[in-house]
Amino acid sequence: MTQSTSPSPLAPRLAGKVGLITGAAQGIGLATALKFAREGAIVVVCDIHQAAVDAAVLQCQTLGATAAGYVMDVTQRANVDAVVARIIEQFGRIDVLVNNAGITQDARLQKMTLEQFDRVIDVNLRGVFHCAQAVADIMVAQGGGVILNASSVVGIYGNFGQTNYAATKFGVIGFTKTWSRELGPKGVRVNAVAPGFIATPILSSIPEKVIAEMEHRVPLRRLGQPEEIANVYAFLASDEASYINGAVIEVSGGLTV
Repeated sequence: MTQSTSPSPLAPRLAGKVGLITGAAQGIGLATALKFAREGAIVVVCDIHQAAVDAAVLQCQTLGATAAGYVMDVTQRANVDAVVARIIEQFGRIDVLVNNAGITQDARLQKMTLEQFDRVIDVNLRGVFHCAQAVADIMVAQGGGVILNASSVVGIYGNFGQTNYAATKFGVIGFTKTWSRELGPKGVRVNAVAPGFIATPILSSIPEKVIAEMEHRVPLRRLGQPEEIANVYAFLASDEASYINGAVIEVSGGLTV
């Protein structure tokens, strides 16, 4: 009589891949770090506050992942280059970059200061450029990699009071389309994710009435959860998405339908 055996569980979809995530200490970035950890990745947490980085690394390690953390200011190219060099020294490669770090400084066009405009451009656009350029040669040399950029539905459709933010998130789509053409022939896929209204700490200062109005605008009648964006990043980072390049994936619960 043949003894029956249980089927082997599927291997984690990011097993052994080294994933660098910026802005990884809270919100969507932290959810993405934890999702990568669950999927078997070696997780590199980058953010601007040491204590928050350490806490995120500990959460990843608690899930059984190999994880490391670095303080990184994406607006400072020397800092970005130094962190990337340390990651290569420690792990030998970078398979995935998630360009998640971003800020908002909202104001109507007539009220927006140059400082507000410049700061958002510096973090959300220049920072994405810095990180992508810092890893591009590495990914090409190792024969492949994935760059994932955080856009937004605001970058597609605009939003009241977000001239600077909308410009950066539209610009990130331009980066994505361009880099997918430049790097695709060299084995590096580049895609963007455009979240809608997501329940992150960035919404903590918004009145409940406004939150309710936001929920009503979404056909699913709720805000998205950070984990629902992280799930998409994990898929795009995996070999399951091997023929997806230059795409902008809207994850908004149907907000723009």
